[in-house]
Amino acid sequence: MTIRPDPTFHASPKLAMEAPPERFAYTLLLSPDFSKPDALAVIDVRPGSSSFGQVVHTVTMPNKGDEFHHFGWNACSSALSPLTAHTFLERRYLIIPGIRSSRIYVIDTKPDPTLAKIHKIIEPEEIFKKTGYSRPHTIHCGPDGIYVSTLGGGGKDGTDGPPGVFIMDCETFDVLGRWEIDRGSQNLHYDFWWNLPRDYMVTSEWALPPQFENGIVPEDLLSNKYGHRIHFWDLRARRNVQTIDLGANHQMALEVRPAHDPVREYGFLGVVVDTTNLEGSIWTWWREGGRFHIEKTATIPPEPAPKDQLPPLLQGFGAVPPLVTDIDLSMDDKFLYVSCWGTGEMRQYDVSDPRKPKLAGSVDIGGIARRTPHPNGNAFAGGPQMVEISRDGKRVYWTNSLYSTWDDQFYPSGIPGAEVMANARPGGGLELAKDYWVSFPDGYRAHQIRLDGGDCSTDSFCYPSV
Repeated sequence: MTIRPDPTFHASPKLAMEAPPERFAYTLLLSPDFSKPDALAVIDVRPGSSSFGQVVHTVTMPNKGDEFHHFGWNACSSALSPLTAHTFLERRYLIIPGIRSSRIYVIDTKPDPTLAKIHKIIEPEEIFKKTGYSRPHTIHCGPDGIYVSTLGGGGKDGTDGPPGVFIMDCETFDVLGRWEIDRGSQNLHYDFWWNLPRDYMVTSEWALPPQFENGIVPEDLLSNKYGHRIHFWDLRARRNVQTIDLGANHQMALEVRPAHDPVREYGFLGVVVDTTNLEGSIWTWWREGGRFHIEKTATIPPEPAPKDQLPPLLQGFGAVPPLVTDIDLSMDDKFLYVSCWGTGEMRQYDVSDPRKPKLAGSVDIGGIARRTPHPNGNAFAGGPQMVEISRDGKRVYWTNSLYSTWDDQFYPSGIPGAEVMANARPGGGLELAKDYWVSFPDGYRAHQIRLDGGDCSTDSFCYPSV
């Protein structure tokens, strides 16, 4: 415990952008055939370092079959909230859930990232007993603990009751219990985030475990049985106050990204696919007159492709859907980055006017049909997936794996793990960095990235920028 607030906690987005640049990136590695334990790779991202762009440390887990997916810090700028008693926490521990095993690892990054080690393991039985939930997915550090979203309820297949959010103690890492008091009509889950001073949370929907664990179920997708709603909650009352249905054809409403500046009561949602035309889409929500509203503000069309360039799953369509699998918002709320995992494109939108996104930049790499190599000549399988933006907005990192069984369906030739970085111009525009290419040991795929000192995907700010 520190005497003063952790220096990596920033009261406003502007202060965060002025902080020192990232030194290390943490990347999740998963073994898709479960032949090896999943791992955490620590990558040196210091320009000029002799080990720049290289894995300098690996934490290998003691179990197999965890299927790492999303992870986050134990504490962040949310701890500066006037409503919390946790002002003096350290941003020290990474909380890594196994989406398939329902096991959670706590990794200690002190005294140095290159010495990171396992601090604690929370077995699935504790989570089942205290929450009735399974398949932990997203980690956010909140003002009163660690929030964990789940994709499954109870029972062997995770369908005994709806999934939801539970809370962990941010110092002892004990599982405390369910977060929801009144969930309303919410019965599916995926991502969540909040605006702390405005006292609301927003959550999204993917699917139940039988619909994703063994791969996408085409019959369910074409029958519009995946998630297509967004939910708004009273954060302190832990009560669902409004649910909006996007329309059943808008399948898999996944990543939510509220504006970082708490004065701005709006945010963005990425939708994977429209079953009527295969397009992906970005939606903008806002609050007005005491109610939340949402509208589709950008669309990304599918790309026609010859049958012999398509996996069996897509051959009947004769096209590649963009498959919007991740989005991320720069700290100044100016640029929204959109991963098109299917077509192999990272898009950059200027969202200064949040209801009128404008395409400002784009790079091609990978893709089901394009298969665009990296500028250094290396083949890049898969497509842009989990994206992470530096605090100053100048660098954008991403990996190439979605989820093991889905990888196999859309990229049956395999997805060797890789991580790349693009430089972002202040006025818009992206260019892949030729000198940043991270490859990982054979048999591992690369999933989510987190930056030391915080990043644009985990911090929630309590005070507006000036």
